[in-house]
Amino acid sequence: MAIKSTIFKADVEISDTDRDYYEKHKLTLARHPSETDERLMVRLLVFTMHAQEYLEFAGGISTEDTPALWRKNLSGEILEWIEIGHPDEKRLRKACGRARQVYVYCFGNARSRPWWQSLRSSLDRFDNLSVRYLSDEQIAPLSLMAKRTMQLTCIVQDGQFTLSGNDRSVAVTPERWLESRSGQ
Repeated sequence: MAIKSTIFKADVEISDTDRDYYEKHKLTLARHPSETDERLMVRLLVFTMHAQEYLEFAGGISTEDTPALWRKNLSGEILEWIEIGHPDEKRLRKACGRARQVYVYCFGNARSRPWWQSLRSSLDRFDNLSVRYLSDEQIAPLSLMAKRTMQLTCIVQDGQFTLSGNDRSVAVTPERWLESRSGQ
């Protein structure tokens, strides 16, 4: 019998002064049995970085054809395809062909830097791809915030994301490794 996903609920209030976005989101996250609390919280953090109408958690780990998050318009066109981890070039090529904008958020220094060095030169050809790195030191405390029910706030100012809740506060500033040239 397969192990089922664990369901997490998060009420997140976002105050993003960089994008002038102020909203509350009621989120349901399914943690895949192979997923750590840290990766679950990175998914939640990345949601706050891109939060807007129609952004949703997709299949991610359990589905090959979908990213961790995506945003589609009403006609089904993929506006943002958001990967978390270390996707291969083939997956990124497919994502860049299907979506207006593709974002990759990698974390885990031991894997991220070698992954980036091996793909860096081949990724320059994608105009709609952005790659961000989340340092181990900044995201490690996120796993301590993971609870089955969470009340969180996220304040965004000058590119820094501060996630607070459960008597903790974690500030994360993503490193920009590759910037999209498509102007979106």
